[in-house]
Amino acid sequence: MTTHPLAGPQTPGLHLFYVPFVVALITFQGYFSQYLFNTSPDLRPGPLTFRESLTFNGLLVCLWWTYYKACTVDPGRFVFSPSSDKKEDDDKPKPNQPKRFCKKCQAFKPPRAHHCRHCARCIPRMDHHCPWTNNCVSLTTFPYFLRFLLYTNIALVYLSSLLYTRISVIWSDRNLPSYLGPSLFSLISITLLCLANFGTFFALFILLVTTLKSWVMNTTLIEMWELDRHNALISKISSSSSNDYWTDDFDPAALSRIEFPYDLGFFQNMSQAMGTANPLRWFLPIGGGGPKLADQKKGGLGWEYEENGFNDWEGMWPPPDIEKERRAKQGGWAYKKQEQQETPDDYYYGGNGFGGGEDVKAAFERRQQEDFARRQRGARIQQLQGQSGIVGELEEDEDEREWTGKTGWRNNEGDRLWDYGVDEDAEDDHVTKEEVVGEEDDDDVPLAELIRRRKVLAKQEDDP
Repeated sequence: MTTHPLAGPQTPGLHLFYVPFVVALITFQGYFSQYLFNTSPDLRPGPLTFRESLTFNGLLVCLWWTYYKACTVDPGRFVFSPSSDKKEDDDKPKPNQPKRFCKKCQAFKPPRAHHCRHCARCIPRMDHHCPWTNNCVSLTTFPYFLRFLLYTNIALVYLSSLLYTRISVIWSDRNLPSYLGPSLFSLISITLLCLANFGTFFALFILLVTTLKSWVMNTTLIEMWELDRHNALISKISSSSSNDYWTDDFDPAALSRIEFPYDLGFFQNMSQAMGTANPLRWFLPIGGGGPKLADQKKGGLGWEYEENGFNDWEGMWPPPDIEKERRAKQGGWAYKKQEQQETPDDYYYGGNGFGGGEDVKAAFERRQQEDFARRQRGARIQQLQGQSGIVGELEEDEDEREWTGKTGWRNNEGDRLWDYGVDEDAEDDHVTKEEVVGEEDDDDVPLAELIRRRKVLAKQEDDP
């Protein structure tokens, strides 16, 4: 297992245990249950019938195959041609149409694409990175992921029916002497199976409902998160009674509601996601297939998506993150750099001395805190660079929040883009390439940002 120099660990640490855990859970519920039913004569109504065994094992075959495909199908890889930048400049976008630039791929991102911090590349129509499949749910893997959830839930329901028939017999015989009932091993085993079945079904049924909603509405989990953020921002604008919340150069009245542009109608949404308009192939575990990422020169699915025309012009999604822009202008190293350049004496030395001793003392304490924070960041970077595996991954998330100095907007469930696998540092929406690659003085850039840029350059030099 390797660690990608740009996006952090791909599969080390805790990710090593996710897929084996799923395999063990399927094996326990799928095969230990059959062993228990067929070898415990005290569990009435006795061994499974031929029809029950055939049905259950048939569902298990579909489950195993769809899970294998969900884990192994490539989530898609954009191949940016050398002329992609020139083509982007010649497109002459409509007024106010945003351009989305990935700072780690060093290329403009197609619509609905995001940079996955685990796969270390931009993923077409990224829904989320699923740790249980160790793969991204994307344009190309969504059909297999949906089929896996569907067959898993059907198999869990069938297993629960087999468990119920035996639990009901045990309950009806509860007043009989214990030696007439099942053995202690059988009772413990069937109890563990019931708990595992209920917990797994509860979690996967919720995930199946969420996935079906995304399928019918042609949205992703990330886009639903963006829509929630946009609606929350609109509500904040309408309820805000003061302009102190906003920056001086931003007029909240200029931000209007943006409709989700990719909802084309439920049948067309479902056909686009499954890669075919034939409903008979949608749920086939074998031969169902899925959509393919089109070639950039020809254009098509993955590089561009049909819109419903509800907005003033195409390409308005995702809505701008005004909250992020406000924080960037009110804080952060770029803002502090400008503030320090405008009033260096006030910032570092407390002015010319006429302000009194309190100003000088406050400036001295500020310098102390900044020096201490820089030393801490440098030591922490060196420490994490020497770590790998579980410890490094457990501490990666917390330290990423520490270095960036931001927590990001969270929805009602407490999720942010980071939780869906998106590399938030690579997300630089609504910018031009000149803004991204502009020259800066390295002395004014934080150490963590300099290390990230050095890794990007090293990666570019290694690539043929």
